[in-house]
Amino acid sequence: MRILHVVTLVSPDEAYGGPVSVALNQSAELRRRGHDVTVTAATRGYQMVPAERNGVPLRLFATRKPIPALKFAGMRAPTMTRWFHAVGDEFDIVHVHFTRDLVVLPMALAARRRHIPYVLQTHGMVVPSRHPLAAPVDCMCTRRALRDAGAVFYLTPRECHELNAVAGGGLRLTPLANGVPDYAAAANPTGPPEVLFAARLHDRKRPLVFVEMAKRTLAAGIDARFTLIGPDEGAGPTVLAAIGTEPRISWLGPLPHPELIERMARATACVLPSIRDPYPMSVLEAMAVGVPVVIADDCGLAPVVRRNRCGIVAGPAPEAMADALTELLTAPDLAAGMGRRGRAVAQSEMGMGPVGDRLVATYSALVEGEP
Repeated sequence: MRILHVVTLVSPDEAYGGPVSVALNQSAELRRRGHDVTVTAATRGYQMVPAERNGVPLRLFATRKPIPALKFAGMRAPTMTRWFHAVGDEFDIVHVHFTRDLVVLPMALAARRRHIPYVLQTHGMVVPSRHPLAAPVDCMCTRRALRDAGAVFYLTPRECHELNAVAGGGLRLTPLANGVPDYAAAANPTGPPEVLFAARLHDRKRPLVFVEMAKRTLAAGIDARFTLIGPDEGAGPTVLAAIGTEPRISWLGPLPHPELIERMARATACVLPSIRDPYPMSVLEAMAVGVPVVIADDCGLAPVVRRNRCGIVAGPAPEAMADALTELLTAPDLAAGMGRRGRAVAQSEMGMGPVGDRLVATYSALVEGEP
């Protein structure tokens, strides 16, 4: 099959985070199985725009941002839409990593108008919203794209419920987990333990809670380094102010994805304090390299972490996060066992094999005209 994956933004600072990793992981698995896959997206920040990544061909188009206050939702890539109008019939199916933005929404509607089979994957980003623009966009565009999709992939029961609330029902909902490649195992770290926060610096990811947790842990006499890795999405200045002059807490900014995975593999623990995060890729990636995690109790991966004892599920407050992390840092054997179990479950239950099976089965049914 010739398959097109559409995602909002591919950039050197990894600003769009998890959906890009998911799209590239899926595309690499499909190419491994012999399918012809291309990823298209808006782009910014490159001196030389790449034509491939991790062996996956890219078609990237310059972004415009007519509504700066809307951040990603305000970006446009009109040349990408024109390109798709010219070449869309060459693809058997279009897989849109979907949200309410002016990059992927026009692509989904273009596939719909041209009767090209398409599927949507929303990554927990299409939820009921009180934003004044959400209602008209949903009425004119979002619901049409959702209802006419051959499949709408969801991560959790909560996301399934939220998608039905947005669309009013009638969706072809299909569960699909985020898979993770078989990364190299964690190295034996030397020196003081390092604790990572790997996410964009946005209030939703709660980087300030990570900083407060770090300060509480250090004040309790734990010798460790705390490092935030990720692009600034509005919380950067307040994070720097909160860090102050504490030398054991730092923000590195973004890293290219391969370097991030290498840094994870040298860490002692990864902590993500975000709440209502449906299926954070950074947590899966930490598990895949064998590093224990600390997450909030309403994270979509909390049941997996609890069931497999590959980290600690804590309350969302900094105090609870600090207590959980202290338990890990003061019990190296406990942490090592959690890391091994996390890697095992990532390989057995969250590898790319089952994801590829589901994608190929869904695509094939739609291309062949089956419901």
